[in-house]
Amino acid sequence: MDTAPLRPPVRFTVWPVCPAYFILLAVGGLVALIGIIAAYYMETQGHHVTGMNNQIVWGVPHVSAILLILIASGALNAASISSVFGRLEYKPLARLSGLVAIAFLIGGLAVLVLDLGRPDRLIVAMTYYNFKSIFAWNIFLYIGFMLVVIVYLWMLFERRMMPYARPVGIVAFLWRLVLTTGTGSIFGFLVARQAYDEAVMAPLFILMSFVFGYAAFILVLMNASRAVHCYIGNYMLGKMRRLLAVFMAALLYFVLVYHLTNMYATEHHGVEAFLLRDGGVYTLLFWLLQLGLGSVLPLILLLSPPFNRSRLSLVIACTLILIGGVAQLYIIIIGGQAYPLVMFPGMEESSSFFDGVVAEYRPSLPEILLALGGVAMAVVVLVFMLAVLDFLPTSLRDQDLQPSYKPIAKAPLSR
Repeated sequence: MDTAPLRPPVRFTVWPVCPAYFILLAVGGLVALIGIIAAYYMETQGHHVTGMNNQIVWGVPHVSAILLILIASGALNAASISSVFGRLEYKPLARLSGLVAIAFLIGGLAVLVLDLGRPDRLIVAMTYYNFKSIFAWNIFLYIGFMLVVIVYLWMLFERRMMPYARPVGIVAFLWRLVLTTGTGSIFGFLVARQAYDEAVMAPLFILMSFVFGYAAFILVLMNASRAVHCYIGNYMLGKMRRLLAVFMAALLYFVLVYHLTNMYATEHHGVEAFLLRDGGVYTLLFWLLQLGLGSVLPLILLLSPPFNRSRLSLVIACTLILIGGVAQLYIIIIGGQAYPLVMFPGMEESSSFFDGVVAEYRPSLPEILLALGGVAMAVVVLVFMLAVLDFLPTSLRDQDLQPSYKPIAKAPLSR
């Protein structure tokens, strides 16, 4: 007779507890469907129904796709800290970290595929590879990253495979660095664009993934834990707050290096003046959203002593960081294309092909709907999987995570 113990049943974490689960899933599915319909409309009607033109070929959908891919890479921070650097207090967050990474990568890749102009050309991209192109390398990086994270989650769920979790976690950590380097190199290798021709693009995108991904992960963790009544102690919140502040400060440093390098090189003086002073909406986005509301204010909320114990300030800081991330990518992707190509350095040129003219771009409604559809698809995958498998931690209280935790003794009652 087989006396082996039965495997414990899967614990449903969200479905029976939160009635809003079905509403969130339905709304997310509806927005994702609208995004697919918008992509079909743009494909059948033609390029003219979008705000893109011959000068600006990457629009809002590309901003959304790259943001989601960066979030996917950075969401794995908690798992990497646990598996690679051996911080045991982050171990309960490893499964959720891997799930958030996969969900947002699916959303980002869905937008990229639907924004090809002709999705059937994806077959060519999958069967013919030009290894001199960074775009061809990114296909391997994106799909490989998803497979590595799936294997990593298998190691975490299967007790027999737990000893292999750390080696696979190291592979996932290195893979995500290479993936984000490849995404940043797309722009760093475009030497024709004055705003892109920078080697600092690769580390800049790595830091952006750390910041945006960790901020999105914190928001997911806080909302999902609230849905299943899993209390997050001040010890873990303090660690996440400080680490996010470190990432944000490092990102600000690389943004400063990027602009100082451009101002030092004479050939980039024009694009710097455009982005920082004369760019209209791009200048406003840089100073107001990216730098002010998206960087400086979150740092104040994360580091100021009056906000140390405020959970609302952490949520506001993470939300502002993501808004600043959208502005930063909008400036890099669309603002970099709007600035005219320098065909003859040191000379002025003009023609009927808009040479030397700043390109205009106004996002159309179908583009915005497709971008939102990718975000909704990521949310649908995330919410659905939370109800299927045990991704959420059982406890994040101080006494369970902090080795030196001592409960505060209550003063004896006086007679």
